[in-house]
Amino acid sequence: MKKLKRVGFVIKPHAPSVDQILKDLMAYFGRLKIKCVLEKAAAEKLGKKGGLAREKIPGNVDLVIVLGGDGTLLSIAHLAAGAGVPVMGVNLGRLGFLTEVPLDEAFYGLQAFLEGRKDVISRRRMIQAKCKNKIYYCLNDVVINKGALARIIQIEIWIDDREVATLKADGLIVSTPTGSTAYSLSAGGPIIQPNVPAVVLSPICPHALTFRPMVISAQSRINLRLLTSGEEVYLTLDGQRGCRLERNDEVEIKEAPFEFQLISSPKRNYFDLIKEKLSWG
Repeated sequence: MKKLKRVGFVIKPHAPSVDQILKDLMAYFGRLKIKCVLEKAAAEKLGKKGGLAREKIPGNVDLVIVLGGDGTLLSIAHLAAGAGVPVMGVNLGRLGFLTEVPLDEAFYGLQAFLEGRKDVISRRRMIQAKCKNKIYYCLNDVVINKGALARIIQIEIWIDDREVATLKADGLIVSTPTGSTAYSLSAGGPIIQPNVPAVVLSPICPHALTFRPMVISAQSRINLRLLTSGEEVYLTLDGQRGCRLERNDEVEIKEAPFEFQLISSPKRNYFDLIKEKLSWG
């Protein structure tokens, strides 16, 4: 691991005590002679001038620390992955699947990372979605779904150039293993361990109850075509970005050319997180 010179901070501005936590972390890195780079919201929270736009943080640091929840982390994940920069999510609310490091374990986790412990870095597969000549990268999922007042939509599904089905449903979720515990889980999809090379296709309220969630190889190429016209239909990426789809619009989904590096707590593993988050006995 290269020497850490600059650490960036991305925050949820209204998270409880985020300003004091930010100050404590900056003081910690200051003692280590590591420069702190703030996004604009973080700079404003501390009454400082300047600060970078959120999307510029990953390209200017060696580590990103997210203070907030999973949504805040997802807003930066695709950029950090593309820049090859690891991210630590410090949870300031309910325990998250991505912002999994509790505040009381943050400094212990940072120390382990700075010592070069590879076991605290969880490498997560990402997917690439291409639509209307634009390419998007997602850590959790790619979703096609109908608007609130729209009727059932039809989506033609192809996998590796073979037609699989025409889905009639409220929508379809294409999820990574990381995203299997997000929207896909709510739609009845399976939980998949993050290191499994797979992708999940989970229908949203399918018209035919025989259409069940399907797990396929991460190396497969998925092509989706919207067959419905006259309805509000949207492509949503990690719940953060998206665009409207029209009849015959196609979405191509395949494995991304890079991975996301998530710094986890040395005091808990994936199954501890699952048990805690889902309240398993």
